[in-house]
Amino acid sequence: MAGSSGGNKGGKKTARIEIIPLIDVIFFLLATFVLFTLSLNKSNGLAGVTVPLSETGVPRDAAGTATISITQEGTIAWDKDPIAADEFIRRLQIFHVNNPEGRFLINGDENASFSVAFGYVIDEIRKSGASKVFIETHVKPPGK
Repeated sequence: MAGSSGGNKGGKKTARIEIIPLIDVIFFLLATFVLFTLSLNKSNGLAGVTVPLSETGVPRDAAGTATISITQEGTIAWDKDPIAADEFIRRLQIFHVNNPEGRFLINGDENASFSVAFGYVIDEIRKSGASKVFIETHVKPPGK
């Protein structure tokens, strides 16, 4: 008897794939991926700069924004590229000409000298004609 299964009278048994557990696993992986990507810190500043904490915050808009980092030692970087003072002024002027409504985000170390480094950077930005200057902070976790 071709095709018979010996003592089984019901014929061939076919494998059955249960789709509901697969859907559960897919939703779990999707939720994990979403939570992971939301927790990423997207900063255009230098890696060693520790920005201060604040009570409030607004998400960053990367388009039309130049990030200026100030390290603890007072050195300046333009979008992760350490630069000298004369190069900083040149880039400010070029950026403002190309982006008249552009924003400047100061990513300063919490231990940097405010009167020297921040004062210089903010003054030079204003001299270039720009008016949108922001200081990057991280929102404090509740209870701190």
